[in-house]
Amino acid sequence: MAGIPGGTVLIGHDIPEREDVLQLLGEHLADMYATSPPESVHALDPAALAGPGISFWTAREDSQLLGCAALKHLAPGDAEIKSMRTANAARGRGVASALLRHVLAEARHSGYRRLYLETGSQEFFAPARRLYERHGFTDCPPFAGYEFDSNSVFMTLQLDAG
Repeated sequence: MAGIPGGTVLIGHDIPEREDVLQLLGEHLADMYATSPPESVHALDPAALAGPGISFWTAREDSQLLGCAALKHLAPGDAEIKSMRTANAARGRGVASALLRHVLAEARHSGYRRLYLETGSQEFFAPARRLYERHGFTDCPPFAGYEFDSNSVFMTLQLDAG
């Protein structure tokens, strides 16, 4: 359970196939394709998010979906943050920060030592990049099969034991 201004938000494991989650992920993918060339869109679809090696969480308040996030296993000690998305109606309330804190805590608990992520380089993604920077992520080279792409920003965070 995480508190953010305006109420109590519950963050827990969920499945990407729920109707409201499918809608949110559809909006996420639509925005990715609207702001990036197709070859630069690395967002996972719901089926991939339900696959092995991926943990998926949602943030809800009174059962209303506020956002989602996923963590993809890359290698022993390494994981990638995927599909961070806040519902439009919940933006500016701290949902993304609460979700990111939850993912970081879960990653530490699972024994991950380093997290990675890929996000866009366009202005649309500036709030996401600022969020990750506030939580200690720094730029890094492409990882896990990604290649240099001027439309992508790659970031990493070394996790402390915790």
